[in-house]
Formats: sequence, structure tokens, C-alpha cells
Amino acid sequence: MSVIVVISTVLAYLLFMFAIAWMAGKDSDNSAFFTGSRKSRWYVAALAMIGAPMSGVTFVSVPGMVASSGFGYLQMCLGFVVGYLVISFALIPLFYRQNVVSIYQYLENRFGLSSYKTGAWFFFVSKILGASVRFFLVCLIFQMLVFEPLSLPFWLNVLISVFIVFAYTFTGGVKTVVWTDSLRTLCMILAVVLGIVFIAKNLGVGLGGLVSSVKGSGMSRMFYFDDVNASQYFWKQFLGGLFTAVAMTGLDQDMMQRPLSCKDPSDSRKNMITSGVMQFFVVALFLCLGVMLYQFAATNGISETGDKIFAAVATSGLLPGVVGVLFIIGLVASSFGAGGSALTSLTTSFTVDILGAMKKGESSLTKTRKLVHVGMAVLMAVVIIVFNKLSNTSAINAVYTLASYTYGPILGMFAFGLACKRRVKDKLVPLVAIAAPALCLVLQLNSERWFGGYKFSYEILLLNAIFVVIGLSCLIDRKSDLES
Repeated sequence: MSVIVVISTVLAYLLFMFAIAWMAGKDSDNSAFFTGSRKSRWYVAALAMIGAPMSGVTFVSVPGMVASSGFGYLQMCLGFVVGYLVISFALIPLFYRQNVVSIYQYLENRFGLSSYKTGAWFFFVSKILGASVRFFLVCLIFQMLVFEPLSLPFWLNVLISVFIVFAYTFTGGVKTVVWTDSLRTLCMILAVVLGIVFIAKNLGVGLGGLVSSVKGSGMSRMFYFDDVNASQYFWKQFLGGLFTAVAMTGLDQDMMQRPLSCKDPSDSRKNMITSGVMQFFVVALFLCLGVMLYQFAATNGISETGDKIFAAVATSGLLPGVVGVLFIIGLVASSFGAGGSALTSLTTSFTVDILGAMKKGESSLTKTRKLVHVGMAVLMAVVIIVFNKLSNTSAINAVYTLASYTYGPILGMFAFGLACKRRVKDKLVPLVAIAAPALCLVLQLNSERWFGGYKFSYEILLLNAIFVVIGLSCLIDRKSDLES
């Protein structure tokens, strides 16, 4: 695929996205930026939520991982669905009842200022690292397709990409994110479905043959119950998915800004349940695409694997040009949508939680929010460039590994707050939140030697949260009960 075609496709999509962002974001105020003014229709928010967790990492890494782990990722996705049910019935009513702008305001109401700031800072670290890992992978693809052929450096690629994300979210915030994420979901699904169709046609496989081809590929195994020590073991993946969904969606300002933009808890709950079920089937489509990509690559002598296989096949010139165009559209849609959403949530949390700017007047709050938005964009660009120097693992594994350590304390704090009605010694909470992931790291590094070959997977997040709950239990202030 030529550089001109790639650039033209990217520019065409960005113009369309900016038009939607402008229409959604015009006449927006701080309320629209932070919460969408609680006016989003639930089905629009649900469409946005389907694509919300599916960044450029999902788009290129999930099809690529099928060779090494088959359809085992769907075990985790089943956990996601159950996790969304927990969010719908446990967290959403709580957040609406307390009328929070940032979900971490609950921690101040429940425990105190130190706990509130701890939760906000852990989210901040989690999101800036996670969003940067996701965007890093996209920048690698753009570097391969556009910047390297033009002999342009990686840092320029990052600056341009982050500036685009900054520009379309600068005014509208959440109100813009809901509509652009809906566009993102549609583009990603269209790219995957048509990609499967065109590859199957090239391989001479019909619809019935497609199912048989996937089943007989040796890459379609979904359930792993045979080895409890393996990272693919079902209950590790399922429980990891359940608690990852609760932590990375229900306790994540980025993910929750869409459902909390609905007018009431009932609409928000419908949004969550619908999107959770649909995400399972969309991920299954990604994995089916992965099987077809590997079969096409084997037939045509393409050696790329993993995160690079989708790009290699789509832009190989061996398929109709529209496949390459669809790949670029899906990649751009998923990448810039995820980046814009993350940047908005980082701005919201830093402005509201860490700076406490909601106490200021409207004009002062607007000025602070805009300055923070600029700062978050610069920081994201810096982290991406640094990650490029350090990266030595697959992107999707890096995202969930980071989440296991940074979201664990948040999950533990919320779990304790909901399950126990006693107050704790608030000033000591940060120590517990730091000690828990440190202990988990020690266990993970030594688990095979200490526990007979056992390898921790994403269930380390649950263990992290349990350590926090135990720690908070030791900090109970027995002289003071929570007021009802």
C-alpha cells in the first residue's frame, strides 16, 4: 500500500471525525466536558462502550495472539460479561446516588481525603501508562506505513498523533467522546467483518467452509482446564477477566464516563449490560479474523506474526486495495478514539480529584481544565517515546500486566468500602495501597520456585485487591463507625 493512499485514508477519516466532534462539542461547558451533561442516550452510549475498551491494541494484537493462545482470550471475555453485571448492579447505583463527577469522589465520602487522593493517583498512573502502551502500538504501525517510508523520526509521529487526539477533545470532552466512540465501534466492526470476507474469498472459502476452516485450524481452542499451573487455565482467565472488568471499567474514570453520561441509573445499566454481551461476540470476530490472517500468511509466504500480521496481510498487495483501506480506517478509529477518551478522563480526574478545581468558579475551572488538558497531552507523548525505548513484550500483555498492579489497590479500596461499614485510619491508607502491589510483585517473581511451578496470570489483580482489603481491615478505627 502506498504512503499516499495511507495518508489520504487517515485524513479522510480524521476530517469526518472532527466534523462529528465539532457538532457534538459546540456550545459545551464544563458539565458537558466532565459528564456529557447526563444527556447521552443509552443505546448511543452502549455502542460507544462496545468499542471503548477496544483500542488499537485490540485491533492488531488480538488477531495476532490467536497463534499462541487460540481462542483462550474468550475465557477472559466471559469474565468481562459477569464483571459488567457487577458494575451494573453494584457500582452504577452508588455513583448516581452520590452524584459524582469523578468516581473517586466516593473514596473521600467513604474514607477521607488521603484515600481519595490515593485512588486518584493510582488511576492517574494506571491510565497514563495503559493509554500510552495502547497508543504506542498504533504509532509503531504508522511508523511502518508512513513515517519510515518518508524517513521521518518516531518522535515526530508521536507528536502529530497525540496532537490530533488533543485537538478533537479539547472543547467537547465526554460529550464528544460518546459520539466519536460510536463511530469508532462501527468502523472497527466493519473493518473486521469485511476483512474476514475478503480473505475467505481469496482462499476460496465460503461461509460454511469458514466455520470449518476456523475449527480445523488448530487455533480455535477456547477452554483450558487441564493444567492449573498454566497461565491459560480457565479459572485464572475467567476470574482475571471478572475482576479486570470491575477494576478497569467500573473503577476507571475513562470507561465510566460513558455510562455515567446517561440520564439515570436505569439507562446506564442497560448500556453496560448490552455493551458487555456484545463485546464478547466482537472479540470472537477478531479471533476468527486472526485465524484467517495466519492461514492467508502461510499460503502466501508472509512471515510476520503477532502484532504485525494484520498490517502485513492487509497492506501486502495480495488482497483487494479496499482491505488495506479498511485496516487503516479500523486502526485509526480504534486508536484515536481510545487516545481521546483516555486524555479526557485524565484531564477530568487530575482537574477534579488532584487539583480540586471544582471548588473554583466556572471561568477559573475552565482555564484550569484547558491547561491540564495540554499538560496531559504532553505527558502522554513523553511516556510513549520512553516506552518505545524500553518495550520488550507484547502490547496487550503489557496493558493487562500494568493494570494488575495499578488497579488492584483501587479495586481493594472500593471492595472494602462497599462490604464493610467501619471507618479506617485514612492517613495510613496510602501505605497499604503501595505495599500490596509490592508484595504481589515479589510473589509473581518467585511463584514458580515457591509454589511448585505455578505461574500467576492476570489473577494477580485479585490477589493485589485482597492484600489491600486485609491491610484496610488492620486499619479499622474501632472508635468511629461510619455514619449512616
